[in-house]
Amino acid sequence: QVQLVESGGGLVQAGGSLRLSCAASGSIFVINGMAWYRQRLGKERELVASISGGGYTKYGAFVKGRFTISRDNIKNAMYLQMNNLAPEDAAVYYCNMEHWNGIGTDLWGQGTQVTVSR
Repeated sequence: QVQLVESGGGLVQAGGSLRLSCAASGSIFVINGMAWYRQRLGKERELVASISGGGYTKYGAFVKGRFTISRDNIKNAMYLQMNNLAPEDAAVYYCNMEHWNGIGTDLWGQGTQVTVSR
């Protein structure tokens, strides 16, 4: 069984920065794509950023160059550096990883709250 543990959320002032981390643990075979999603209050979950096994990245249109996703394949970890945060970035952020061990499994973290004050 593989589990994802997130950390790094919290309260920050508008214009500030946060770095989210997500680490996989357990019986890991291969992790392919990784991604960060977020769910704002009253909204549907949306893709923030994704990174493929080969390092190809994709971002939601709202990111506008403010966030950077990265991964460490040795540590089975993923990061999201968020700069110039705005109140509308407040949400629960979830990490997602595609685990493969003969069958593909979509793994989700427990979510970490990001709050941005004006």
